Amino acid sequence: MVSTLLTLAAGAAGAVLATLLGVPAPFLTGPALTVTLLALGGVPVTMPARLRDACFVAIGVNMGAGVTPEAVATAARWPLSLALLAVVVLAILLFGARLLERLFGFDRMSALLTATPGHLSYVLSLSTDVRADLPRVTMIQTLRVLSLTLVVPFVAPLLGEGDLPLLPPGPAPMTLVVLVPLVAAAVLTGLAFQRLRVPAALLLGGMAVSGLGHATGTIEGTMPAWASIPAFTVMGTLIGTRFAGITPRMVWQALGASSLLTLFAAAISLAAAALVAQVLGLPMLTALIAFAPGGLETMMAMSLLLDADPAYVAAHHIFRLLVLTVALPIIVARTRALMEQR
Repeated sequence: MVSTLLTLAAGAAGAVLATLLGVPAPFLTGPALTVTLLALGGVPVTMPARLRDACFVAIGVNMGAGVTPEAVATAARWPLSLALLAVVVLAILLFGARLLERLFGFDRMSALLTATPGHLSYVLSLSTDVRADLPRVTMIQTLRVLSLTLVVPFVAPLLGEGDLPLLPPGPAPMTLVVLVPLVAAAVLTGLAFQRLRVPAALLLGGMAVSGLGHATGTIEGTMPAWASIPAFTVMGTLIGTRFAGITPRMVWQALGASSLLTLFAAAISLAAAALVAQVLGLPMLTALIAFAPGGLETMMAMSLLLDADPAYVAAHHIFRLLVLTVALPIIVARTRALMEQR
C-alpha cells in the first residue's frame, strides 16, 4: 500500500512539474519519467490492477468522444494507409532483427522478438515457448515504449502548427447523468472483449461504446477534465512501473541496441507517415502517432493529448496488432525450424 501511494504521488508530482515546465503531453511524459527514475533507483513502484483498468476505461471513453460523424466520413481513405502500415510493420520486424544480429550479436530468435514493433505481452508469451533471451527482449521493448512516449510529444510541435495545448479544445464535458451509464456500459463491453481475448480490451470497450454513441449523435461531450487528467497521469505512471526490478546497469547494457532499434523504427514510421499525409491529405501529426510503433494504450492516449484524430489512430494501432498476431507466429515457426536445422 505504501509503495502504491508513493508511486502515485511521484506520478502526480511528475505531471505537475512537467506542466509547470511547459513540457508537451505533461500528464504522460512527466509521470513516466519520474516513476522510471524511482524504479531505477531501487524504490518499489507498483500499480493496482483495478486502478490501471479504470484508467484504460476512462481513456477509451475519452477517445470515443472524438469519433464524430465527420471523422467516420474520412474512413474511406484509410485502406491505403493501413496497407502501407502492414508493410512498415514487417519491414521494422525483419530488417530490425537483422540489425540486432549483425551489430549486437543477438541470436536470431531473440533479435526477431526484440525487433517486433509492439504487442509486448504477446511477444513475451511467445518468447517463453522458444529459446530466446527473455530479460534482454523485455528490457529493450520496454525502453522502446518509454523512448517513444518521451520523444513523440517533442517532435509533434515541429510537425504541427506551433505549440500544443495541454489538453485539446473540444465540446463541453459530459454531465454525470450521461457519463455514469456510459462508463458502466463501457466496463461491461470491455469485460466481454476480455473474454474474447481482445488486446487492450477495457480501453477498446470504452472507445467502442463511446464512439458509437458520439458517431450517431446520441451522446455529446467529452470526458470531464477531473477524470481525464488523472487517467492520463495513471497511464504515464504505469509506463514507469515497467522498470520495477531493473537496474541502471541493465539499462546501460541495453541502451545501444534499444536506441538503434528505436531510431530505425521511428525513421521508417516517420517516412511512411509523411507519405500518407501527403497522398491522403491528412495532418502529419495524426499520421505520425498512428504509425509510431509504441504501446497501443500509450499512443491512443497520446492522440488525445496532442489533438490527433482518435478514430484514425485507433484503427491503425489495432490493425498493427492484428498484423503481428497473424505474421509473428508464422515467422517465429519458420525461424525455429531454420535454427533446428543448423
